[in-house]
Amino acid sequence: MIKPGKNRLLIILFFFIITFSCRNVAVPRPKGYIRIDLPEHNYVPLSDSITKAMDLPFSFEYPSYGKLSFEQDSNSEPGWFNINFGQYRAKIYLTYIGINNDLEELMDQTYRINVKNHIIKADAINEQMINDPDRNIYGIFYDLKGNTATAVQFFITDSIKHYLRGSLYFASEPDSDSLEPVIGFFREDILHLIETLKWDDK
Repeated sequence: MIKPGKNRLLIILFFFIITFSCRNVAVPRPKGYIRIDLPEHNYVPLSDSITKAMDLPFSFEYPSYGKLSFEQDSNSEPGWFNINFGQYRAKIYLTYIGINNDLEELMDQTYRINVKNHIIKADAINEQMINDPDRNIYGIFYDLKGNTATAVQFFITDSIKHYLRGSLYFASEPDSDSLEPVIGFFREDILHLIETLKWDDK
């Protein structure tokens, strides 16, 4: 027979076991990212009024959710313009340059300034050749993987007169994990721009 004192002790012990065995074990929460809602891909042509005003000898289709802006300051050169995506803090920088027997120098400059500077941070750099003789379009599409300031770089040329280079940047700290869906989205837009580009003299 259990004595009353022992009975009380067993009840307290039982209470302790029940109380502390039901406690949740603290488990670190997995790293999460804010959900980013992206629009449907939709494109509009670069208008004749813009190409004439900026003296741009080409046309292409660009995202309808992007806003064109043109560099106007004293340091800017003719042919510098951007496609801004304010909601996503993203921007595609574009520069058109007329070739003057300096194609090799322009290609080297694009690689040295726009691509090579990011090699230290890049996990990998994939190069995709652009070769479309029917449209007289040639170039390289650089896909940079990892926490680089830029995720996409490219140049396209007719190899004689025209040279267009572009790069995708985000106004935020590089984090390839959180930005990957957005990078992939704008990568498609840049490829569409390249696929629809036409030189005026072609």
